[in-house]
Amino acid sequence: MSDQDPGLSRDELKKLIRTVPDFPSSGIQFRDITTLLADGEGLASSIDMLAAIAADLGATKVAGVEARGFIFGTALALRLGVGFVPIRKAGKLPVACIGEDYALEYGEARVELDPSVVTSGDIVLLVDDLLATGGTAVAAARLLRRAGATVSDALFVIDLPDLAGARALADAQIRTHALMQFGGH
Repeated sequence: MSDQDPGLSRDELKKLIRTVPDFPSSGIQFRDITTLLADGEGLASSIDMLAAIAADLGATKVAGVEARGFIFGTALALRLGVGFVPIRKAGKLPVACIGEDYALEYGEARVELDPSVVTSGDIVLLVDDLLATGGTAVAAARLLRRAGATVSDALFVIDLPDLAGARALADAQIRTHALMQFGGH
């Protein structure tokens, strides 16, 4: 967006999020960003807002969690003029990597990182589309820290505060920033 066009407001962005009831299971209100991504002005405004938050955080790299974190993270890295670090699902990297397991409501998952793309002294902003329980983000931050990075901030398009992800990140000494919140699960 140009300086003369402030883009959409946070409330207007929130209206672009589609809610799918009872997915993936009964009682869940799934917050689908597909409709935000498909709206050019909405996507641009969300990247502008993330960049405004990130402007004073001193990032040398942006890390995005697979898969939707890649969308917002890459665009943010380009805007900030820094590199992008992909945090991948297990088994996706063709080189030696480090990994972190974390708990899900229904089992366990693993994220992995090629540690050669992070150097000691990097200040890495963690980016994803949605913050729920915080398990994935905390695991990603642990990986980045093991590789030598400083991770103090995480940016999200959506926060589900009832699931306490921000608290989990605060316990890991990470500040959270989100463009919007939705109550419930």
